[in-house]
Amino acid sequence: MPLHLVQLSDGNNRRVALVEEPHLRCLDGVSSVYELAQYCLQKSTPLARHAASIATGEALSYEDVYLGRSPWHLLAPIDVPDQPSRLLVSGTGLTHLGSARERQAMHLADRNNELAQAEAEPKKKEILTDSMRMFQWGIEHGRPPEGQAGIAPEWFYKGDGSCLRAPFEPLDIPSHAEDGGEEAELAGVYIIAADGSPFRIGMAQGNEFSDHLFEKRNYLNLAGSKLRTCSLGPELVIGADFTDVPGHVRIERGASTLWQKAIASGENNMAHSLANLEHHHFKFAGHRQPGSVHVHFYGADALSFGEGVVLQDGDVAEVRFQGFGRALRNPIHRETAPDQLIRVKSLA
Repeated sequence: MPLHLVQLSDGNNRRVALVEEPHLRCLDGVSSVYELAQYCLQKSTPLARHAASIATGEALSYEDVYLGRSPWHLLAPIDVPDQPSRLLVSGTGLTHLGSARERQAMHLADRNNELAQAEAEPKKKEILTDSMRMFQWGIEHGRPPEGQAGIAPEWFYKGDGSCLRAPFEPLDIPSHAEDGGEEAELAGVYIIAADGSPFRIGMAQGNEFSDHLFEKRNYLNLAGSKLRTCSLGPELVIGADFTDVPGHVRIERGASTLWQKAIASGENNMAHSLANLEHHHFKFAGHRQPGSVHVHFYGADALSFGEGVVLQDGDVAEVRFQGFGRALRNPIHRETAPDQLIRVKSLA
């Protein structure tokens, strides 16, 4: 049975709580998931078992916390307290069977028919774009036999822990950005042990959020388009089933639903296996620094930008995946101040 954890703060104090709908049961003796995970690594203790054993503290109303009626509010379900530089946020694209169509719509809208044929007959139809070649490689070589490495997926960097937003916190469209758009995904949360071994703590719902208009101008802008805020949560799920995970993404404008779509994640809906994604992220020695934490987005199945939606200030993006708890909701904040020229000073 999966175990769900949240992180809470009242502005001065922090807590970790076990989700026992409709309540949150506080854990005794720990103030962060990072602290909990470090203890379990040191003691070689399964995290879910230990968390359940110390969930003996105060019970809070989850509804009151979720709706902002409590002095306690939700944090992102993982962080490295006071050391955001020790958390790396990254992700992979072109992993989901639906993501290639979204990418194609972004770069080559007039070739949708060609893509549909390629997905139906992947070995019979040549894919001409770099994105489609990478997607095709994933279809053919992204799910290797046990004990073997498959082909590398697309990989991107989003930032350190300072780019991670809590549920209900705004996702920013900076004044220098051309656009901002939701990417409803699941993400893995990892910690590196003292010997450099990576451990998966759990998974969480996420909104990866990117500047798709900037990327559309040229696919080489992908790296810069990803340097934006993102969100995770509310719940970190320990022992989640990642086989076939249906979900739903929605954009609200005022009291109305502007756009919505059923989505799907999990290995059954992906070109790459989870083991292959994890291998290619953690094969780099720099990603195995003891004590560091990684949030890695597994890729999106659909996005509103591909259907012509332009997000505005005040819109709300909602992400919900079955089995991952309450919905992740974030308002969109578009900066209106003029873009500032950054000047570098000399120390000479």
